[in-house]
Formats: sequence, structure tokens, C-alpha cells
Amino acid sequence: MDFPLFHLDFMGNRMLVAVIAITHVIINHALAVGFAPLVTLLEFRGYLKHKTNPEEGKAWDEMARKLLFIAFIVTTTAGALTGVGIWFAASLANPASLGSLIRVFYFAWFTEWIIFVLEVVFIMIYFLTWKKSGESSLNKKKHILFGLWLSIFSWLTMAIIVAILGFMMDPGSWVEKKSLFTGVLNPLYIPQLLFRTPVAMMMAGTVGLMISAYVLKKNNKWRNEILRYISFWILLWMPVAAAGAFLYYWHIPRAMIGNLPVALGTQQFQDWYGSLVIVAIVVVAIGFTIGILGTIAPRRLPKHLLIIPVIASFLFLGTFERLREFIRKPYVIGEYMYANGILVEEYPLYQQTGILMHTPYSAITEITEENKVAAGEAVFTIACSRCHTTHGISSVVRKFERMYASKEPLNAEAMKTYIKSMHNVRHYMPPFPGNDAELDALAEFVAHQQKRPRKLDGPQVKGVDVKEIVYEINKTDK
Repeated sequence: MDFPLFHLDFMGNRMLVAVIAITHVIINHALAVGFAPLVTLLEFRGYLKHKTNPEEGKAWDEMARKLLFIAFIVTTTAGALTGVGIWFAASLANPASLGSLIRVFYFAWFTEWIIFVLEVVFIMIYFLTWKKSGESSLNKKKHILFGLWLSIFSWLTMAIIVAILGFMMDPGSWVEKKSLFTGVLNPLYIPQLLFRTPVAMMMAGTVGLMISAYVLKKNNKWRNEILRYISFWILLWMPVAAAGAFLYYWHIPRAMIGNLPVALGTQQFQDWYGSLVIVAIVVVAIGFTIGILGTIAPRRLPKHLLIIPVIASFLFLGTFERLREFIRKPYVIGEYMYANGILVEEYPLYQQTGILMHTPYSAITEITEENKVAAGEAVFTIACSRCHTTHGISSVVRKFERMYASKEPLNAEAMKTYIKSMHNVRHYMPPFPGNDAELDALAEFVAHQQKRPRKLDGPQVKGVDVKEIVYEINKTDK
């Protein structure tokens, strides 16, 4: 509540962050973390073959260069923009949580920024010096070394960020010790890293296989061997990814596992959880089958169908990110901060005194009959707008209409009763943070929105009313 809260009522803050973040993660995993070592390995393979067959070595080297060209263009444009976009979107959507993470992981993020700069430097060097590297064997060795360093730095950036993502799900002993060391070595860090690393390698393989199948002409005598090599790369990492997924799953707190049906199928389709899991298994099996076919009989690979494992891997990672973000609810930082950006330890104070008197960005402190709807809007902005909209995606009005299975006017008293205990029924919902008067105002606001729908403009559109907050210190308590 220390910041004016940005709000997009048509798509919601959560969707804004999700679109940018998932796009970035897909690019990062498929075209950076996994792609750099694949390209380096193909170049090294070409270097070895050049010793016995220069023509074959050149074919491998040229294929690796073309793959890097695509990765270079995408990562330095869309990848860079969405990377910066995550910072902007997250700082707007939930500034309190991002501020807390920066304070805990300041040194880790500082290190990650340095490594990221080195990653950019090495991809520039690696790409721009490729043609000159073919002038001599010594130049090629140095160039392959650049690729190796690029691979290391790409992985390290992910490794640091994964520590923060794991911390947000389960801070572990950090809650008591409050140190960077305990924050980084949270219970989910290593399991998630052991899962993400092979998934990135596998995704890079599916992208590399598809591109190679289109770039290499059928009369290219080295086509089948290159496709077989990349297919084997995919097969090699699939069982490692499966083992990592199993390890990661068993380290996730059991309370979070209970959120999986809603996380995967949403509230409307949570009963379809079993069917959706089967679909996911079938999709993975398709990728595995194509990997086997490419390894055994690469000439039979239908290049137009190779888009399927690429899309499947992208959907797999995007779904994983959705699940990971959702199942940690009701927290944005486990056991420390709720999804609405309010600290767990502050809840008793706000539930007693109310939240409006503690935010400078609402002119309302005392709720009256005249300002009840306006007060409810302020409460909604503080307590609900991190995840919900009024009539857009994740509309609070439509959720109540579906819950009561009626288009009749919403009953404010019934909504108040539900909201007060909703966290006991839907465990991914944080408790209501305000007092009874604010609960009454919120219910009135939702009912009013159903009767007279109106888009809720965020402070970035309508501005903010700022009030001064004065706290009195009881000298006898010193």
C-alpha cells in the first residue's frame, strides 16, 4: 500500500505480466540457455569432421552458423525487450513484492546483471566473428571457446533467476534467518534448476531440428546425419527432464499440489484435470516419437510436421509457468507476502483498523453511506486488483454470478459472508485484509458494478488522491 497501484481493467495486471514473462522465458530457454550449447556442439562437430572431410565439416559449421543467426536476431530483439518488459510490468503490477525481492536478492541480481552483460558481449563476439573463425584451425578453436563461454553465461543467468523463483514458492528457513544464503538455497532451487536445464536443452533441440529440416535441402548429402544428431540431442535430454520433473514435483509443498486442478484447468474446468494431464502426456509422447524417428530414420521426418514438437514444447513451458505462478497462491512470496502485496504479519493490524487509513493513495479514511461505493472501489484496488478486474479477464462480477448460478442482482450480504471465509474454501485466495466496514463497502461496490457496469480506471489514467497519514506514538510504551 506504499505505492499507487497500476490497473488494467480489460486484461488485468496478472495477464499483462504473464504474456510478457512467458514470451521471454520461451525465448530464453529455447534460443539461449539450450540453444547456445547445441550450436557450440554442432560447430565443434564440424571442426572435428573438417580434419578428415573438409566438405562435411563445412556443412556442419554452416548449419550451426545459420541456427545462431536466428537465435541472435530473436534474443537480441524480442528476448531483450521482454526481459526489460518483465521488470516494468512486475514493478507496476505488484511493486511491493518486487521491492521485497530486490532487498533480499540485491547482490544476486547485481551478479545476474553483470553475467547478462557478459552474455550479450559473448553472443555478439560469437556471431560477428564466425566467418573469420574459419580462416585457421586456431581461430576456430578460439571461436568454439567463445561459444562455450556463451553457453555458461546463458545458463548462469537462468540459474540465478531460478533461485528467486524457487524462493517465491517456498522461502524455507529464510523466514526465520532472513539471509541471502538461505534465500538462494531454498528447498525448491536445486530441483527446479535440475528440471529447467534439460527442458531448455530439449526445447532448443526441437527448434534446431525444425529449422535444420527446412534449411537443409533434400539433396544435401549431410542432411540426414545432421538431423539424426539433433534428434538424438532431444532424446538424450528427455529422460533427464522427466527425472527432473519427478524430483521437482516431490519437493513442492503438498498444499500447493492441491491447487493444481484449478491452476491447470481454471475454476471452470478444474474437473477436467485428469483429461488435461492425459493430453499433456500425449503431447510429450509425440515429441518423444519424433525424436526416435529422427534418430533412426531422419530421411522420413516430415519437415512440415516438425512444427508440432516446437509448439508442444512452447505450450508445455507456458503451462508450467502458469502452474508455478498459480499454485503458490495465496502467496506471492511463500508464507511472507500475500498475492495482493500485503505482508502476512501486517494482516492483524489491517483487519482491526482497516486498510484505507494506512494507504496515502486514497482520500477516504472513514466510510459513510455516501462514500460507500467509492470506498469499496478503493478497497477493491488495494485488496483485489492484483488478480481481478471488474468486467475484464478474471472478472469479480462474473465470478460471483457463476458461483451463485444466477443473473439476478448479487446479494451484498451473501457476498460479505463468502468473502470473509473464502480462504477456507478456496485455499489459493488470500484472506480479506480489511475490517467489517471495508468488507461491507467492497460487497456494495461489486453489487453496484453488476447493476451499472463501469470500467475501473487505474491511477495511471485517473490519477490519485493523496492524503497525509499521521501516526501517534504512545510515549508510555517506550
